[in-house]
Amino acid sequence: MHDAPQHGPRPLPLFLDMLREETAASPDRRAAALAGLKAYQQAPRARKKRPAPTRFKVGRARLRDYGGSGRNVIFVPSLINPPFILDLAPQNSLLRWCSEQGLHPYLLDWGEPSPADRAMDVTAHVERILLPLIARFDEPPLLVGYCLGGTLALSAAAAGGVAGLALIATPWHFTGFGDGRAAIDGLWQAAKPACEAMGLVPMEVLQTGFWRLDPARTISKYEAFGRMEPGSPAWNGFIALEDWANAGAPLPYAAGRQLFEDFVGDDLTGKGGWIVAGRTVDPHALPCPAVEFVSLSDRIVPKESAADLTDRRDLGAGHVGMIVGGRSKVQLWEPLADWLKHA
Repeated sequence: MHDAPQHGPRPLPLFLDMLREETAASPDRRAAALAGLKAYQQAPRARKKRPAPTRFKVGRARLRDYGGSGRNVIFVPSLINPPFILDLAPQNSLLRWCSEQGLHPYLLDWGEPSPADRAMDVTAHVERILLPLIARFDEPPLLVGYCLGGTLALSAAAAGGVAGLALIATPWHFTGFGDGRAAIDGLWQAAKPACEAMGLVPMEVLQTGFWRLDPARTISKYEAFGRMEPGSPAWNGFIALEDWANAGAPLPYAAGRQLFEDFVGDDLTGKGGWIVAGRTVDPHALPCPAVEFVSLSDRIVPKESAADLTDRRDLGAGHVGMIVGGRSKVQLWEPLADWLKHA
């Protein structure tokens, strides 16, 4: 075991400002939230596990092999936050579980960009990384995309060469973010000059946008954590998920600009204007079977932003990150594995 790799949510000053605002009328709530924050900061962490071995690589990206037999499945995580949400802990790993269910899962690790990657937008991540990795397989693999990774996976499926596509909490119609789009645009306009100068969009900029979507919940979950029994499954699960949410590589500047301006701002995908590999991406004209799993209560990816595929499976209450991380196999894991084996 070792100490926490950081001293609080990133960026910590903004989190503390938000905490003061949300608890201004309740000293008891403020004390409880601060106690939860302190407990999170001081909690010991297990040593990081070694990543799964690399099967293929393209530039900074790696396709990590989780073994197993059966159909090849590439899991595509978001460009935002690390990919290990799909392999959160030994007992909470969708990938390792799938490898025991007659599937052969692979995880796309996007790697860490440098300022030299500044011109690489979201489209280029599909065309220059994801599609070349798909082409390395002798038989077309299945794709599973999570969050923004699902948006990229959908565009790759539209280009052909995959056997099927499953989406988990994937945004497509960005108008579904409602009033949150204005707050995200304000954040981007303030951060854009510095990001352009760096050639990168730091994870802290993205995290700030997530917090603004639901600041009350961001604080209340720390209040609840302070009341949890140390060492309990819920306590360990909170730490694992928060460490994931507070980690992550930056985005290349062009990817951040396209995400904030073209996707969130102009709803390029929802309007049918996104062209990838020379083709307009249309979720209702995919050349392969497709299904989407939609969280009905996700604060980061609202259900209104879903692609609305013909085969849509609505997930009930509970943050989708916890569902992906293993809180409910019945709700997501088992239906997903069954669909992948029969697509």
